[in-house]
Amino acid sequence: MSALFRLDGQTALVTGASRGLGKAIALALASSGARVICSSSTVEGAADTVAAIRGQGGDAIAVAADLADEASVRALAAAAIGWQGQVDILVNCGGTIFRAPAVEFPMQQWRQNLAVNLDAAFLLCQLVGEGMIKRGQGKIINIASMLSYSGGITVPAYTASKHAIAGLTKALANEWAQYGLNINAIAPGYFKTDNTFALQQNPERNAQILARLPAGRWGEPEDLTGAVVFLASNASNYVNGHVLAVDGGWLAR
Repeated sequence: MSALFRLDGQTALVTGASRGLGKAIALALASSGARVICSSSTVEGAADTVAAIRGQGGDAIAVAADLADEASVRALAAAAIGWQGQVDILVNCGGTIFRAPAVEFPMQQWRQNLAVNLDAAFLLCQLVGEGMIKRGQGKIINIASMLSYSGGITVPAYTASKHAIAGLTKALANEWAQYGLNINAIAPGYFKTDNTFALQQNPERNAQILARLPAGRWGEPEDLTGAVVFLASNASNYVNGHVLAVDGGWLAR
């Protein structure tokens, strides 16, 4: 059974791999045998992740990319494919968030959030997915959010992008499952990351969140890794177009 979850000989591209969820995902894929391309806004940003993977006997490289810039995203895809000749697993984890009341929300930040969280994910799916389709196999995992289900507070652009990620995941599965690809998403609950730091530090919101969480705690990045390895491996070969909530029971409450 454990062989179902092995990723030996496969190459994975993980965006947002410098810290938090992306770093934990990259390490988990490497632990299961994958070679990992760790993408961050700077090469130095993913250096610790690469060092950690190599330290555990794995193989990894760092590639810099500005996910808000189409040319940079295209260059990232080309570099990722060029490293080993193909990308077998794509994890779109890189993201950004901006908080402001909707009536005051700057259009520049709206465009930035949509470009990083949605446009870059679609473009990487398109560029990497083309090779997967030709080979008749591939795994794409998009990182959605609890805000793929609800509206949130003062994060309209992030919410719009994460609703769109859930829809995009289903749309691509409808088109590409016939070619042997698995396109799924993970919707993390409330995890301890930079993006949620403001919520963690807000006594009122922190108390509200913990009161609703059946697990009684915020998630740690490592809590996401089992779901990622499952969706990246042969164990999920008949799972497609699914958004998997890893949320400590948040949606059940």
